[in-house]
Amino acid sequence: MTDISIKIEDLYYEYPDGYEALRGIDLTLYKGESLGIVGANGAGKSTLLLQLTGINYPSKGKIEVNSMEINKKNLAQIRKDIGFVFQNPEDQLFTTSIYEDVAFGPKNYKLSKEEVDKRVNEALEKVGILDLKDRAPYRLSGGQQNLAAIATAISMNPSIIIMDEPTAALDPRARRRLINLLNSFEYTKIIASHDLDMILDTCKRTIVLKDGKIVADGSTKDILLDEKLMDECNLELPLSCQKRNFD
Repeated sequence: MTDISIKIEDLYYEYPDGYEALRGIDLTLYKGESLGIVGANGAGKSTLLLQLTGINYPSKGKIEVNSMEINKKNLAQIRKDIGFVFQNPEDQLFTTSIYEDVAFGPKNYKLSKEEVDKRVNEALEKVGILDLKDRAPYRLSGGQQNLAAIATAISMNPSIIIMDEPTAALDPRARRRLINLLNSFEYTKIIASHDLDMILDTCKRTIVLKDGKIVADGSTKDILLDEKLMDECNLELPLSCQKRNFD
């Protein structure tokens, strides 16, 4: 059994209008690693996440998830292995109750009622909102919706969690709760975000995308505190690392 969770080789992706969003991506991610993906708007972050989940297929190159190449034949199994959390929780919460939203994936794979119930309760308990399972999604706060969306992903018992801008629109308390939750997970984690402080707090490794290419890959601290690199990629140092003058 390989220790590689995701292997990307010479990945290119061109949109129908001819725009080349990814250009020669090579990346190997090992089981249990936490990877941050950063870059300015248009760098290719969201496009790369869509490739990893099989929503779009490469124009060239290949991606393997747990030694299976992403293609139509393997897609059902791969989507069981990957829990994807969208930037907007409303894209994942669409039924009349949180319970039904979290149960949707397991039910879709025709698990028994007992197994579905077990997975839903375990997922909701893990994110700390078991008491909200009968609530309608639209009645929850942004932070609670975010946790519910994570529960929908982990109810499938994935080995990999992928998140797109998970702290967007969260207040400071909800943001800190999310960071603590992510740090408690043993899944392989991929987090794409403009929130560099959150990346610094949750990811040991980070890649920087620019114009569809990986221009840096290494320790998160080394990457995000490299002022010259950040400036060249139209990024800034994490707020917690910037010198401030309050005079």
